[in-house]
Amino acid sequence: MNIITRNSAKVLSIAAVAALALTGCSSSAVPKVDFKACAVSDEGSWNDKSFNESVMDGLTKAESELGVEIADAESNSAEDFAPNLQQMVDASCDITFAVGFNLVADVNAAAKANADVHFVTIDGWSEGNANLKPVGYAMEQSSYLAGYAAAAYSTSKVVGTYGGMQIDAVTAFMDGFYYGAKAYEKETGTPITVVGWDPVAKTGDFMGDFTPNSGVSKTIAASQIQAGADVILPVAGDQFGAVSEAYDEAGSTAGVMIGVDKNIAVTSPQYADRVLTSVEKRMTNAVYDIIKALAIDGEEFSGDAYLGTLANGGTALSDSDKISGDLKTKLDELSAGIQDGSIDPKA
Repeated sequence: MNIITRNSAKVLSIAAVAALALTGCSSSAVPKVDFKACAVSDEGSWNDKSFNESVMDGLTKAESELGVEIADAESNSAEDFAPNLQQMVDASCDITFAVGFNLVADVNAAAKANADVHFVTIDGWSEGNANLKPVGYAMEQSSYLAGYAAAAYSTSKVVGTYGGMQIDAVTAFMDGFYYGAKAYEKETGTPITVVGWDPVAKTGDFMGDFTPNSGVSKTIAASQIQAGADVILPVAGDQFGAVSEAYDEAGSTAGVMIGVDKNIAVTSPQYADRVLTSVEKRMTNAVYDIIKALAIDGEEFSGDAYLGTLANGGTALSDSDKISGDLKTKLDELSAGIQDGSIDPKA
């Protein structure tokens, strides 16, 4: 678990590649690396089509492309967090990713108790532990683009958003969405109503949890549709079945939604016709890059925070055939403005 071991593994890996070439073996074979990358999920499971799955994708990509060993522990409840983290410590993981803000207390406790073990907290923070790296995302940036796109696409000029719980990792999406929609209003003079979130009063619609496609989620979506919303951004993992059903039951054939975390039109193709675009939180990239830096590039572990932005590709809007031509050009201009600082996505 030290830098000498990793560098030695890298040399051995290079030697293995050379040996394969000399013996005529396939050069596409990935040599094994003496590095173990691990992860503990939040309660949503590894197949949540959202942030847990994105982290697992990064882990399996590192296994297949870098040759690292991987291990994981799936949490079914909050009571699983601490023992699952301890399981990864006992498995001699070189690095363990704790997925989601719900694990913040437990991963900080694990980091404090195991100062020689490296941890990463996704959407969390470090309580002064040098061996814990926070990974966060400026989701207001890509959500601003989504809000502008929603306002431009909407026929009713009423758009909605709601969240799982009122925490910063959720409201960042909602802030950007609101201000992006209002930017369209300011630019065009067309009034836009945003239901479900007021970033100044900090009041809005929240489920109280992240239960996939719950009755509460469907009820909130239905109320926003009744208020006129024909574009909805649910920020609570997989709520796309709930929103689709709410549109169907309201008799809306034109209503669309905006995905979160992953490209929902791809991960949930049954909803593709109702997806305007998705606000991607590219955790797969961050997980892979962090593992590569340690296991392959020989970098020392750093507890410095990683922030995913439009500039570094940590977040972005998914490509969509519903967004093209002048609107796509405009969104590219807005993205450039956010990146150069001339546009504040929180104002």
